Amino acid sequence: MAQTTSPEARPAGDGLYTGVLVLNDGTVFKGRGIGAVGDSVGEVCFNTSMTGYQEILTDPSYAGQIITFTFPHVGNVGANTEDIETVTPVARGLILRADITDPSNWRATRHLDDWLKSYGMVGLTGIDTRRLTRRIRDLGAPNGVIAHAPDGKFDIDALIAKAKGWAGLEGMDLAREVSCRQTYSWNEAGWTMGQGYATQDKPQFHVVAMDFGAKRNILRCLAAAGCKVTVVPGDATVEDVMRHKPDGIFLSNGPGDPAATGEYAVPTIKGLIDTGLPMFGICLGHQMLSLALGAKTKKMPLGHRGANHPVKDLATGRVEITSQNHGFVVMEETLPADAEVTHQSLFDGTNEGIRLKGKPVFSVQYHPEASPGPQDSHYLFDRFVDLMAGKPLP
Repeated sequence: MAQTTSPEARPAGDGLYTGVLVLNDGTVFKGRGIGAVGDSVGEVCFNTSMTGYQEILTDPSYAGQIITFTFPHVGNVGANTEDIETVTPVARGLILRADITDPSNWRATRHLDDWLKSYGMVGLTGIDTRRLTRRIRDLGAPNGVIAHAPDGKFDIDALIAKAKGWAGLEGMDLAREVSCRQTYSWNEAGWTMGQGYATQDKPQFHVVAMDFGAKRNILRCLAAAGCKVTVVPGDATVEDVMRHKPDGIFLSNGPGDPAATGEYAVPTIKGLIDTGLPMFGICLGHQMLSLALGAKTKKMPLGHRGANHPVKDLATGRVEITSQNHGFVVMEETLPADAEVTHQSLFDGTNEGIRLKGKPVFSVQYHPEASPGPQDSHYLFDRFVDLMAGKPLP
């Protein structure tokens, strides 16, 4: 049973290592614990974004995952009440290279360490995140346990057993854990410095959003584009959606294995496609739409997580720099003939978007709401609105 310690790790001031990451192959990284005391099991992934750590930590798509940040200075701008994507974070933990410094941003209302403790999230600093990232890159995303004990006492064998015993994300329906339980209305729109978030009080269209783990900024982008948004649970039926008399239907992002969530969501999506209403899907919503059309999805070795992913629009040749967070991918070769491939990843050639021939239905794998990330893809929300206005897909 191989056990290795990150050579970059340094013990706490009292000489103790107070945090560990234990992988299911027996590898051990020792460092300093931050955030909540305890341990948490999940899939260990990495995110390459240089900004937006609070939005990343509150993204519901990270359910079941421990996030390694490749950018070393995370926490330096503190935390606030505005830059969140869901009320209760569901990420299993975070791993950082450098210690969290005191906040140095005028918007900060608390220290990130205090914020982590308030949500019971375990963290680890002081390890060689480059080495861990290379390990994930070369061998795939492992299951692991992150643990924080102020006294430095860890039962490593028990933690390895816990990591090995975790089933992993494949076959796991996590959308049920992060979806809303009741239908609600949303009218919060874009943020402006000094004014906060705007309110959409003169909507042109009514969108029903199926919530598989929707980020708040996606809903804000819909509102900013002129939509009244009604959010329904991910297990809503066709009747549940249509009783709101929508002008369009939105399929949100979310975590877990799309095939597992699709067992109850795909029949609904099929029925909604048959209504002829405009439909727009993002991330898990893109995968669910593809499954509803008869395609298949598969687990990726690494996944795409970061704010610098180049995606090519195959119709125009335009390249967008996108924000992404997904561990499963649509198998392009399984798409039906009436599903046209519209976007492709320039990192690995995987599918990044489709449109349904003859119907106002389209989806993308990435996150055009850009929270965090570049805003190259904001036009997609306008495209959805154009469909509801009766304009064809370009």
